[in-house]
Amino acid sequence: MSLAPFRELMIRRWRRDLLFKFGVVLVLVIIVAAALAPWLAPHDPFRGDLANDSLMPPGRRFWLGADAQGRDVLSRVLYGARISLLVGVVSQTVAVLLGVTLGLMAGYYRKGTDLLIMRLADITLAFPSLLLLIAVAAAVKPSLPVIFVVIGAVGWAGMARLVRAQVLVLARSDYVSAARALGGTDRWILLKHLLPNVQAPVIITATLGIAGAIMAEAALSFVGLGAQPPTPSWGSMVSEGRDLIRVAPWVSVVPGLAVGMAVLGFNLVGDGLREALDPTLERGR
Repeated sequence: MSLAPFRELMIRRWRRDLLFKFGVVLVLVIIVAAALAPWLAPHDPFRGDLANDSLMPPGRRFWLGADAQGRDVLSRVLYGARISLLVGVVSQTVAVLLGVTLGLMAGYYRKGTDLLIMRLADITLAFPSLLLLIAVAAAVKPSLPVIFVVIGAVGWAGMARLVRAQVLVLARSDYVSAARALGGTDRWILLKHLLPNVQAPVIITATLGIAGAIMAEAALSFVGLGAQPPTPSWGSMVSEGRDLIRVAPWVSVVPGLAVGMAVLGFNLVGDGLREALDPTLERGR
């Protein structure tokens, strides 16, 4: 899909869909907060005054309160947005690269290639995703690069099955048969004829997948297998404040709300993209 029709569809969706607008605004707020965190954060997110500021409630000094180490919660939430967005985007890039490549191969070549790739996908999908993430992350030393690869590697199977289903239909189309009759190589047909026609579902799935990746990173950080201290992470902040929920609820509630806003924003954007790029849904409106 070229950029001009895509831009027109997005403008039309923006004008008609209030929830899509709300989702875009939420995503933009989180992106701006992450990009401008060094300038927006009122305090150092890594250091605090344990003696004087520990668990200080929200007020003039700390707008959203301080944690048990005396660190500003607002500053840590702003820096935590960087981790969540980075994990979401990079892990989905890994999932898209793996899923689209393997899905194209499975749908186009079929037979043994299709059987092998789909059985690997079935094995991956057979395990609960969170348990599989925890098992893989626990097997190696926790770090952000590991989280990128682990979440992306776990998420490739759904993308591959989606692309394969599209390719199975497209491979029988007249223009693919014509390209093959004119001497087009398999690589040319895959890249120039099939790949552009699976872009829409891939974009939608990747957008929704960012929300899932943010949740996965928060879950891994919550159990200590994500970003390691003192790196601010929404999941680890919720974990740090779970035992203080009665005396200092802001320590865990604020980052928890941030996770919810991010997931809601990307889900609303993904739903809007799905309705804009799916012609059957668009005709029904």
